[in-house]
Amino acid sequence: MQAKQEAVLLDTLLTLCRERGWLKERGRQRTDSTHVEAAIRTLNRVECVGETLRAALNSLSGVVPEWVQAWIPTQWHERYDQRVEDFRIPKEATKREAFLLQIGRDGWDLLQLLRQAHAPSWLVNLPAVEVLRQVWVQQYGRADETIFWRGNENIPPSSLLISSPYDPDAHMSIKRSTVWTGYKVHLTETCDEETPHLLIHVETTAATTQDMEMTDVIHQGLAAKQLLPTKHVADTGYVDGPHLVKSQRTYGIDLIGPVTVNASWQARRSPAFATDRFQIGWAAKMATCPQGKVSRKWTHCLEQGRGAVESIRIQFGKQDCLACPCRSECTTAPSNPRQLTIRPQDQYEAILETRRRQTTQEFQEQYAMRAGIEGTISQGVRAFDLRHARSIGHAKTHLQHIITATAIDVVRLIATCMGIPRDGTRVSRFASLAL
Repeated sequence: MQAKQEAVLLDTLLTLCRERGWLKERGRQRTDSTHVEAAIRTLNRVECVGETLRAALNSLSGVVPEWVQAWIPTQWHERYDQRVEDFRIPKEATKREAFLLQIGRDGWDLLQLLRQAHAPSWLVNLPAVEVLRQVWVQQYGRADETIFWRGNENIPPSSLLISSPYDPDAHMSIKRSTVWTGYKVHLTETCDEETPHLLIHVETTAATTQDMEMTDVIHQGLAAKQLLPTKHVADTGYVDGPHLVKSQRTYGIDLIGPVTVNASWQARRSPAFATDRFQIGWAAKMATCPQGKVSRKWTHCLEQGRGAVESIRIQFGKQDCLACPCRSECTTAPSNPRQLTIRPQDQYEAILETRRRQTTQEFQEQYAMRAGIEGTISQGVRAFDLRHARSIGHAKTHLQHIITATAIDVVRLIATCMGIPRDGTRVSRFASLAL
């Protein structure tokens, strides 16, 4: 409810800006994201299970202290009275394994105690107890009555793995050299020259959510506010075939951003046999290779690893490929024929057109607008502590981001009313000599 109220506060501010002419209808906008560290201490797997059990015991001690005193073994005080990092975790492999298994057995014993008749039935619904159950399923396995510690290859992906019992919504993610546990925030701002640059939309997501998943979500949010742009500038992470097509077709938006280049080995070593050199007959559902051979199979499928992205798999004739004098430039398969995986026609053509367009000077000039959102993120980080969550949980972190966006807008509007011009890109004194 609080987040909704603060969202109304931002929307009210934007309504006032619209009335004053500071928000342009169907103008230009840009979007980018940055990482946000959760308001928790980063824990490794060993520390996580120890703290999870300790958090559950503390929660139970707060609501049913008499039951805890009556049924929890007294020797557990030696193990879980202090935070896990306050005592030494064994480094020797055998002792470390015994330590982990002891915590595992204690956790399972506690979960069993909570299901017995002497325990109030509602205790299993405590958030800390539910987190304990989930963490034990993720980190431990059971074979008959034996408990074992899961290997790194046998645990859930980061998007599901609980990294800390104190903020189950926070997940670990890696982007190039940055490793963090927490969230991501996506900021969208106006960038028309004649009006103030205002943040108009904020999305807070799990750290593991890819930018590619947010393009349509952001457009839906802008549509709900009646603030859709004509041109929307974003980096490669937000741009793909489905986004290019849907942005134009559904929202009337020209999505400006580079798409990934063809990374196949053919495109690098033998450009004549790259996918875009094959002639695609959409009506006949056939493709013709650079040597004039026609495909034999045309299959619609969902591309693996990309959710429900529709693709088309094209396969050429085996005999045609085996007899081809250019086979080594086209495929490395010992005997199988060349296969192509392409998007549906509208997406395929949109991607090819964008790849062509992004090599032009006109595109570079339009895409240069995106740089300003990095300055906005810098302002949010340096002046408003945008990159550090101050509260626990996704909802409260999103509330913080909405308040931060509102504060940035207020600062910019005050500067506009005072006639303070926007700063340009800052250049060091030494670098300015070269200019």
